Amino acid sequence: MKRSSLAAIAALLAAAPAAAAPDADTKAWWALATALSEDGMAGRDPGSPGHASAVALVVERFKAARLQPAGDGEGGARRWVQTVPLYEIKVEPQGTEIAMVAADGSATPLRFLHDIAPTAPDTAAAVAIDAPLRFAGMCGKAEVAGLAGKVALCFGNRRAGAPLAAERLANVTAAGAVAIITIADPGFNLEPPRWPVAYARSVRLGGSAPGPATIPQFSLNAAALPALLAGTGRLAAALVTDGGFQRPLDSFDVPGRFRARLALSERYYTSEQVVALLPGTDPKLAGQPVLLAAHIDGYGIGEPVNGDAIYNGTFDDAAYVATLVRLAERRRGKGYARPILFAAFTGEEKGLLGARWFVAHPPVPVGDIAAMLNLDQLRPIFPLRALTMHGLTVSTLGETARRVAAARKISLRPDREPERNLNQRADHWPFAQAGVPAASFVFAYDPRSPEERVYRDWAIRFYHRPQDDPKQPIDFKAASDFNAFFADLVAAVADGAERPRLLAPAK
Repeated sequence: MKRSSLAAIAALLAAAPAAAAPDADTKAWWALATALSEDGMAGRDPGSPGHASAVALVVERFKAARLQPAGDGEGGARRWVQTVPLYEIKVEPQGTEIAMVAADGSATPLRFLHDIAPTAPDTAAAVAIDAPLRFAGMCGKAEVAGLAGKVALCFGNRRAGAPLAAERLANVTAAGAVAIITIADPGFNLEPPRWPVAYARSVRLGGSAPGPATIPQFSLNAAALPALLAGTGRLAAALVTDGGFQRPLDSFDVPGRFRARLALSERYYTSEQVVALLPGTDPKLAGQPVLLAAHIDGYGIGEPVNGDAIYNGTFDDAAYVATLVRLAERRRGKGYARPILFAAFTGEEKGLLGARWFVAHPPVPVGDIAAMLNLDQLRPIFPLRALTMHGLTVSTLGETARRVAAARKISLRPDREPERNLNQRADHWPFAQAGVPAASFVFAYDPRSPEERVYRDWAIRFYHRPQDDPKQPIDFKAASDFNAFFADLVAAVADGAERPRLLAPAK
């Protein structure tokens, strides 16, 4: 990165906390965000004691804010929580061995989670691989000849026009490959791969069927590629550069064999999510609740980064659970015209599991929900001038949000980075799929601006990292501005004369 870029990032990061002292409400918001994500919460992994402590704290605050319980029914009464059943398969560090084996039998170990990360399977059947390796370019249909009985090594370009993950997997499976290793593209700067990976787990809702059986899948750190290409005469750096620019890539066999033995564990457990109600004031709108949500879970304890193994998840998403709580506290039991459902979902980081459970087991009919406003993917690290709104053109929520944003001199934009697939990676998505007008927001920036450089830097150093903790840089004015925008939007939707309506299918 150029010196000027580093200087711009340093200047913005240094200026953000000092730009304005937080007001009393923002101080209270940040104090709760800190309490929910301090080290004692241990990253709020679903089903963990830290997660339970965070749930208890939110329930306590909602009670004090004069909300009503709206979770699971119990003896004719509602509880403050829904209990979500989960089933997990984990690749255990102890007993897992992954290596490249040369023709002379010598083995080069690949470091678990640092050099290579397996995708945990959906079933706990033993995984053992010992097979020759073949590089098959980007693993398009025209590149996968000769893979029968071999491990496919594919370049994982994520740009439009290249075969994406599902297509690569289908192509190599059809060609007879016994496993697939995808080289994580370090040049995908919209969301670069981050190593080490926290852990290798597969979690699904308890009682649900496993997904379709697949061949074993691995993600490879590009820095470890030379170990796989030894003896081929190929330069790993050249291959990565050509792949990143979507240049044609030759297919070739690799000397030696890829060997992997994965030690798996499984468990059934439960995790709770908070559901609370602020009753509405207009009896005619009692059947049109507005759902406000953020996710209370985090990554928990994972592979250490710079000596820290607690993935605190302060911005992702403790701070925005705190936004919901502070909104309820400011209302002091005073309702809007429509009822408000507050949800602090679990299992978002494991595949939107709490939101999916809510849709399947709703406290009110899903079709009655007038709108779903989700808080996630928000990073107050530079001044708030623009927001990306997922669902902007799908429902009339978009025009309502535009009016609210314009009053605060915030521009609202559609997603300009669809390659990241953010719209389908947050808890509003299961509701959008179910036909509920739904929205989620991301701090936006102009291309090649200092704000973009700050955002990219945060994505590398903080996103899904232990460094996303209460000590990180924050622009309190930006945080305050977003929380104020959100409060205005909730009022506009909950008190609006017209119920939000769909304009187009979710996509």
